Amino acid sequence: MDDDGSASLEFIVAGVLLLAPILYLMLALGAIQGQSLGAEAAARHTARAISTATDAEDAGARAGRVLTAVATEYGIDPAAIEVRWSCTDAAGECPAAGATLVVDVTARVALPLLPPILGLDEMATVPVQASAVQKVSRFWGTTP
Repeated sequence: MDDDGSASLEFIVAGVLLLAPILYLMLALGAIQGQSLGAEAAARHTARAISTATDAEDAGARAGRVLTAVATEYGIDPAAIEVRWSCTDAAGECPAAGATLVVDVTARVALPLLPPILGLDEMATVPVQASAVQKVSRFWGTTP
């Protein structure tokens, strides 16, 4: 039986079969890492923007501008971002002067190279979440 050259062919086939999943894993982890950094930046900058606003209307407008900018910068789908904020020590309305503001940002990362057939691109997503804490200005609610 003549086996000349079959080892190199087996090595090439096995190498390609093992290399493809590793490359996909690297692409997927890179996408998840990039989006998680975006979610962290969105939480941090949104908390800062809300805590330095003058009133609730200004806070909402600032938060919207920050989220739009971060989504553009990190390539996150703005529809896939969910933002919640709460105050840990506010007696009434949140945010309030001197309260501690907690901002939670959740986004969904679509895995790369999945076709939009049968909704696969929407089903194969990974949630990423980030939180930021910021002390609200003691001048909150006062006009400058």
